[in-house]
Amino acid sequence: MKYLIAIASFFALSACSPQPQDIHYGEDMCSYCKMTIVDRQHAAQAVTNKGRAYKFDAIECLLNYVEDEGGEAQFAHLLVNDYQQPGVLMPAQESHYLISKAVPSPMGAYLSAFESAEAADQMQAEKGGHVYHWKALQHHAELSGLIAD
Repeated sequence: MKYLIAIASFFALSACSPQPQDIHYGEDMCSYCKMTIVDRQHAAQAVTNKGRAYKFDAIECLLNYVEDEGGEAQFAHLLVNDYQQPGVLMPAQESHYLISKAVPSPMGAYLSAFESAEAADQMQAEKGGHVYHWKALQHHAELSGLIAD
């Protein structure tokens, strides 16, 4: 009986915790710009503390959405696709970003995410551009107009 209660408690708690949803490429629409999400290297997702998932076709759409909603505090997850592992979502705050004119992205910001600093640095060495971590990217986005007013 103890095991049944423990299992039921586990499922009840896990059902309540906010979880990312699968992105259905070619079907789901961007919650910010309303374009169909097709690019598996640049998509992103935000999941609120209440469990509502918002999907984006580009990282800059995620940045704009989070800014419009008042910042990161209300989100349980901010996720971006790994450029080198298309379709694989990873935490936005732990990722590394490259803005390079040689690496196009869906909304024209030339913004891509990488799991490691080494991967971002290697792509920068090949393609040029600038590497950022999450907070520096947010600051750059505000200054450069990447985040719409």
